[in-house]
Formats: sequence, structure tokens, C-alpha cells
Amino acid sequence: MKLIILEDYLQASEWAAKYIRNQIIQFGPGPNKYFILGLPTGLPRDHPENYHSFMWNNFFKHIDIRPTNTHILDGNAADLQAECDAFEKKIKEAGGIELFLGGIGPDGHITFNEPGSSLVSRTRVKTLDMDTILANSWFFNGDLSKVPTMALTVGVGTVMDAREVVVLIMGAHKAFALHKAIEEGISHIWTVSAFQQHPHAVFMCDEDAKLEFKVKTVKYFKGLMFVHNKLVEPLYSIKETEKSQSSKKPYSD
Repeated sequence: MKLIILEDYLQASEWAAKYIRNQIIQFGPGPNKYFILGLPTGLPRDHPENYHSFMWNNFFKHIDIRPTNTHILDGNAADLQAECDAFEKKIKEAGGIELFLGGIGPDGHITFNEPGSSLVSRTRVKTLDMDTILANSWFFNGDLSKVPTMALTVGVGTVMDAREVVVLIMGAHKAFALHKAIEEGISHIWTVSAFQQHPHAVFMCDEDAKLEFKVKTVKYFKGLMFVHNKLVEPLYSIKETEKSQSSKKPYSD
């Protein structure tokens, strides 16, 4: 497991973007070789902040990707469980998720796998607790009546099957959850803690999110940054990678 501690949200976001860019380029995607990037959840399309709109406006329209290569859970499906089962099937047929990118809630949930969720859970319909509803209310101008009370989400087991997992944790309000995820044992109450057992997990946080850590934990991981920064320096280009497909990654566990 790697823990990347950076100064603030902007630095952490830039590091994450560079890291994922390098991972995609080194993978060498092509017409018959897809880099499957996993992302968390699905909300009904008629919501103003539905996941379809959010992803298109903030990600997909800014990159070179075909709409047919984007697969998002449909919260308007007639049979929601069938939609979840079909999503799991799509992942399997695509060869699995190469890299899953997600965040956590203040209660330590990953995607919408809230406290008490099974650590081997799969994609399913999940009822949201009040803390999550309140946290998401800012998407809806603070109007709780407009915040969905249920969502479709990939399971902890689904994410654990990804070949690599990157978890972003920002802000002091998530510091205790990050402490639970890194410094204490694995628990279904803090579902993000499951990724202690993942062979290729990267936790990325800002200074505020590390406030609950022990001093020696911070010193240890900061002492590794000169090695971890090799994951984003240099920043690879597609042309350079095409010339040397056999080149090894600069660093891995």
C-alpha cells in the first residue's frame, strides 16, 4: 500500500491526474486493448446532478473517448437488480477493471458502501444513510428533498477485484476515516479499510486529511515520497511509450 501526502487539494489532484495518465500510457491501449477505468456510482438520469451529467461535464467531454466506451449504471432501469447484474457482467467481459478511482465519506465508506456493508459485496442497490444524504445535499442547493435516498453502487468486492485502486481523501472532516483506513484493522464499519489487503492500493490525501495520524506514520510515508514521485516523474507521452513498449514501470511494490 502507498500513502501519498501532499500539501493541498490542488497538488493532490494534479498528482493523481499525472499518475493515472502515466498508468494509461504505460498500459498501451489500442483498438483491441482497452484500459478499463472504474468509477463509483449511478443516480437516476432525471436528477440535475445525476452521474451521467457529472461525468460528461467534468471528465468525458475533455478526453478522447467514444460514448460507446462509457458504461454508467442506469438508475432509471426498470429492473435495478438486473441492471446491477448486467454491470458486473460487462466488467467481467471487458477483462476486469484496470484501475479503480474513488473517494471516501467521513464515515469511511468507499463508493456508496456505507458502514456495515459486506466487504465482499457486488454491484447493487444501496439505501443511503442521513450522513451521506446531508453530504450530497450541496449538489442540490441544500434541498434535502431533492437528494436521492438510494443509489446504484459497485460493491467493495467489485472494487477489490480491480488490478489497482486509487483512493482520494481530502479535508480535515475525513481525517478520522483515513486514520481508521490506514492505522487500524480491517472492518466492515469502515469499508475503505478493506483496501489494506489490496495488492496495489494508492491512498492519496492532503495535509488536512492526515491530522489524525500518528507522527511516526506521517514521517514514514513522507520519507517515501522521493520514491513515490517516480510514479509521476517523468510524465510519459504516448509517442515515447510506443517506441518502447517493453520499458518497465519506474517503481512498483
